[in-house]
Amino acid sequence: MAVEAIEAGGGTSQFWRGVRVAVPVMVALFPFGILYGALALENGFTVFEAVLMSLTIFAGASQMVGLELFGQNVPAWLIAFSIFAVNFRHILYSAAIAPRIRHWSPLKKTVGFFFLSDPQIAEAEIKAERGEDVTFAWYMGMGLGIYVSWVLESALGALFGQMLPSTHALGLDFLLAIYFLGLLMSFRKRSLWLPVVIASAIGSILAYKFVGSPWHVSLGAMAGILLAVLMPPATEGSQKP
Repeated sequence: MAVEAIEAGGGTSQFWRGVRVAVPVMVALFPFGILYGALALENGFTVFEAVLMSLTIFAGASQMVGLELFGQNVPAWLIAFSIFAVNFRHILYSAAIAPRIRHWSPLKKTVGFFFLSDPQIAEAEIKAERGEDVTFAWYMGMGLGIYVSWVLESALGALFGQMLPSTHALGLDFLLAIYFLGLLMSFRKRSLWLPVVIASAIGSILAYKFVGSPWHVSLGAMAGILLAVLMPPATEGSQKP
């Protein structure tokens, strides 16, 4: 059934294009998947439980928060609220991608939102800017590529993570930051790009200082959105060819 849905959304060629787009993300996520798996065992999880968490939740940052809270005497509502804070940005993501996937059926949208991630929304925007449809097949190719790699990396981390040196000491944790910087620069030709980036950066820094992590991610994004709403868009004649 899943294969039929993918084929109906654009064919296998679109699916494999999505997988190719996911490859850099898989590489960048590798140290974080290993780190998550290793930390899960340190916090009392079994290998099965660590992998099951990645299979069902599929949210790296939220899983890290969960690892720190599940083993402590913390009320369930506080755990739920903390995870909501980490994932609040997905409300913004879903609103942003909704116009790109309005031609999908409700079932496809439901499946697609499970796989929605930071690189997924960025690559979908880049694809839409090129005038290409965000097909279900392409989207699932990228989403499944990231999902499967994250689950496998979690398993490897749980099995062998204790044998590896610190990913922080090796500097591997910087790979994801480089990837996201590249995504950010790909939008530099948009009008108001620089002011919005500056507003988001300032908002994120201030939120990190006065509110704390992980709210600085969503509050920084909202600062950029607010500036974009308040500033008039560039007229067609004023844009560069």
